[in-house]
Amino acid sequence: MESNHQPKQTVAFQPLTAEEQGIKVALYEKLLTVMDLSLIETISKEQAKEQISEISEQILNELSLPITLPTRKRIINLIIDEVLGLGPLEVLLADPSISDILVNSFDRVYVERHGKLQAVDIQFHSNAHLLNIIDRIVSSVGRRIDESSPMVDARLADGSRVNAIIPPLALDGPSLSIRRFSVEKLNARQLIDIGSVTESMIELLKGGVKGKLNILVSGGTGSGKTTLLNMLSGFIPADERIVTIEDSAELQLQQPHTVRLETRPQNIEGRGEVSQRDLVKNCLRMRPDRIVIGEVRGGEALDMLTAMNTGHEGSLTTLHANSPRDALARLEYMVCMAGFDMPVSNIRSQIAAAIDLVVQLERQEDGRRRVTSIQEINGMEGEVITMSEIFRFARAGIDENSMIIGDFEATGVVPGFHKKLKQHGIDLPYQLFNCGDPFAEF
Repeated sequence: MESNHQPKQTVAFQPLTAEEQGIKVALYEKLLTVMDLSLIETISKEQAKEQISEISEQILNELSLPITLPTRKRIINLIIDEVLGLGPLEVLLADPSISDILVNSFDRVYVERHGKLQAVDIQFHSNAHLLNIIDRIVSSVGRRIDESSPMVDARLADGSRVNAIIPPLALDGPSLSIRRFSVEKLNARQLIDIGSVTESMIELLKGGVKGKLNILVSGGTGSGKTTLLNMLSGFIPADERIVTIEDSAELQLQQPHTVRLETRPQNIEGRGEVSQRDLVKNCLRMRPDRIVIGEVRGGEALDMLTAMNTGHEGSLTTLHANSPRDALARLEYMVCMAGFDMPVSNIRSQIAAAIDLVVQLERQEDGRRRVTSIQEINGMEGEVITMSEIFRFARAGIDENSMIIGDFEATGVVPGFHKKLKQHGIDLPYQLFNCGDPFAEF
């Protein structure tokens, strides 16, 4: 979910002309011949910038090229980015308004701002240049990418998630996708202010976390699942021991008693992999009060459900699905991926007993991320898991500015866990659910 309540300052960039691009390439190639780049690692970044700048100035003076002083400075700054950073990506990574960077090919780059995709006038010199930048990213985290291993997931130093895919799988040249890591952790008030949720919904979710309900956050790619999970985890009491499990560490928990675990891919020899399932099994031996799984993707779903059903209440996780009902179907499928021959009715019983609440998120056409449904899992009727919707976003249409018209509303259903929360000292008023006190007449 993106913080639209305060405008973020975008970083202005001006694309190089074809002539300026040629000067930059010539300067970079000349710099490689006269400067020992291996020495850069032995000095500070500021010293390295100074050296690169001085040598670049000397080279440009020798070439006697007719370029203005501002253009000269801009080219030298781009060269510094090339040597010390990630080249053309640096200016995009410096822009806090950008949430995704999508490089389709060396000369086609797109970004997402406020939920909307747009092309940018930034490009790489060639496919070889783009491949070099990709290799620099993945090698920094001990991974590799080549024809024998043409797909890779990695993480930048700031925590941003990276996926790269190269030929022969990518037909038009190397492709790179970067999901930016948000330094700004949105709190409940900010999510209310930007129209993602209402105060009543937050009050219910806060009570659910404090009352140790098991909560599943569901949504599509980029719908704000991690943002919401971060916010929900903030309601966990500070005196509880939390173990987080992620493929790429993104959660920003502030509680002092937190242990963060991250998966590890296999090495070049095909050994050494540590999966989420391995980490879930291990964390059960770590005496956690809460287990927070960044996203369930496979067989670890079975171990997670088992943990939830054997005393590890108050767990939080996310998965990719387009509706609460789809989320349960996906969870069922992922349990099957664990390799156990278990009847479907047994799997559904496990899910119905483990999960208390499903929170559905959606990134809609106007670019906004909204919680579109909050549903309680009631239990089983025959072989079907029954659910009750507590809150929903009622969509009415689209206005002349292509913004979605609609309202959040309570359905009038009082959840079955209301009594359980009250026993934990969390007394949610009946008015929260758009209904009166059912016992008032007594």
